Order: sequence, then C-alpha cells, then structure tokens
Amino acid sequence: MTDLLLFSTGLAAVLGGGELLVRGATQLAGRLGISPLIIGLTVVAFGTGAPELAITLRAAFTEHAADLALGNVVGSNIANILLVLGLAATLAPIAVTQRLIRIHVPVMIATSLLVAGLAVLGNLGPAQGAVLLLALAAYLVLTVRWDRQQLQPDEAEATGSMASAILRLLLGIPLLAGGSFLLVEAAAAIAAALGVSDLIIGLTMVAVGTSVPELATSLVAVARDNRQMAVGNAVGSNIFNLLAVLGCAALLAPEGVHVARQALVLDLPVMLAVAFACLPVFFTGHTIARWEGILFLGYYAAYCAFLFFTGTQHQALPLFSGVMAGFVIPLTVVTLAVGLWRELRHRRPGLYS
Repeated sequence: MTDLLLFSTGLAAVLGGGELLVRGATQLAGRLGISPLIIGLTVVAFGTGAPELAITLRAAFTEHAADLALGNVVGSNIANILLVLGLAATLAPIAVTQRLIRIHVPVMIATSLLVAGLAVLGNLGPAQGAVLLLALAAYLVLTVRWDRQQLQPDEAEATGSMASAILRLLLGIPLLAGGSFLLVEAAAAIAAALGVSDLIIGLTMVAVGTSVPELATSLVAVARDNRQMAVGNAVGSNIFNLLAVLGCAALLAPEGVHVARQALVLDLPVMLAVAFACLPVFFTGHTIARWEGILFLGYYAAYCAFLFFTGTQHQALPLFSGVMAGFVIPLTVVTLAVGLWRELRHRRPGLYS
C-alpha cells in the first residue's frame, strides 16, 4: 500500500511539475522574445536533464559505479528520441520546423560524433570535459543570437509577468526531479514484490527513470498544443546530456569518466544511429507522423529486449539479432529512404529559403 501511495504521489508530482515547467517556459519565451522551440532546447532541456546530471556526477565519483556515468547519458539519449518522441508522436503528429532540421538536429548528430570520437580514448578526462563545456557555451550563445534574428512576430507573445514565469520554473523543475525519483523507486519496489528480477528492473526502471521528466514534459507540451517545445525538449536534452552532463563529470571527477567496452560496441553506435535517423524522419513532411512514432517505440522495445537477452545470455539472442539485422533494420532503412526521396522529388521551390 505504501509503494502504491508513493507511486501515485510521484506520478502526480511529475505531471504537475511538467505542467508548471511548460507553462513557465512558454511564458518566459514570450517575455524574452524567444521562440518556444529555443526555450525547449535550453531552459526546459536543462531542467529535465537535472536527474541525468545528478546521477552521472555521483557515478563518476563512485569507483564501483564508474561505468554508469557514460551509460546513463547514452541510455537517456536513446530513450529521449525513441521513447519520449515516439510516445509523443504516437499521441499526436508533431510538426518540425526548418530551424530544427537545419541546425539543432545536425548539432545533436555532431555532438554525438564528438563524444563517440572522444570515447575511443577509453576515458574522458579534464581536457575532454573542457572541450565539451566550451562547445556547449558556443552552442547556447549562437542559438539564442540566431533565434532572435529569425523569430517571427507571432512566435512569442508576452503574456504574464516574468516573476510568475520564473516561479513556475522554480517549482516545476524540483517537482519533476523529486516526482521521477519517487516514481522509479516505488515502481521498482512494486516490481520486486511481484517477483520481477533485479536485472529486469535495472534494464527498465533505471533506464527509463531519468527520462521520466522529459517524457512528462513532452506529453504535457503536446497536450497543450505546444509541440515545438516537446521536440525541442528531447533534442535539447540530448545535447545537454552530452555536452553539460558528460563535460562536468569528465572535468570534475578525479578519475574522469570511464568508457566501458559495451558502450563502445553497442550503446554508442545505437545512440549515433538514433541521432542520424532523426534527419530523414524529421525531414519527410516536416512532421513526425504517428507511424514513425510507433516505429520509434518499436525500436526502443527491441533495444531493451536486446539488452535483456545479452545480459541473461538467453538462447533467443542469435535468432533475435538475426531477424533485426537481416530484416527489420534494412526494411526500415529502405522505407525511410523512399520517403526521403519522395520528399526531395516533390519539394516546392524556395522551401529552404
């Protein structure tokens, strides 16, 4: 009964925090003359990325949890696209602006490549951390400056006071972080009481747990018809995780951030593939359609299943891997390529002017 009460309390806090964060961020965008997309990419992304920062820093300073520092960030980035955007798009198609396709998704891809390249060294130390934090600073400055130049008059409306916007943000972020903690802890306790193994709990509750704030915020944003903030939150959180979270951990941790072999051969390649997959999905029709959202969710389920089969050395692993590599992935690539070709063929003149 206590676990159910904690679960309900955590769920209410997460939803309430998401509502406050979206309202406050939208209001702040209007007061500052910045588009909701940019607020989603920065303020909202940084707020929902707080759990990743806390967990990664703690792991980086703990010898026995060193592998978690990078794994938490990579796993969260995969979940932000496949799970968060997948579920949001399944509920309602999400229109994607040219700014996101031309600038912010390529930045996410470039950032993912940068981290993957640095990870080959086997350890991210202070020098690598400084590079990541400097890249974050440059991205923020250029993003806000470019957005002010491109903002359309009707994209940001000054509604409400600055004080109330900041108050909502200050209330929403702790509610999200605290609610997600309660939600994951209670869900893990309930699962354990039902006889679910520690491995399954780790692969599901812990993996998804740090993405609960992004998930709640994106769903609230979609429900309030602020879909640009939903997609901006997911993309911005990924950039924040790679540059700010890993940058701080690498810079401050005594031993740096250790790169496990599994991260190099599985998790980082999956993160890169997910980042690259955003371009054709977002570009085609400038919309994340419902079927694409369902596709994202399917791939996230497949990724979690692969982790489970690998972790347990399940006898179904060879068959599962063969089906994914020989049929599902090639079919998806062909489908996205055909959609991209059709979009290019029917593109109207001046679409990117």
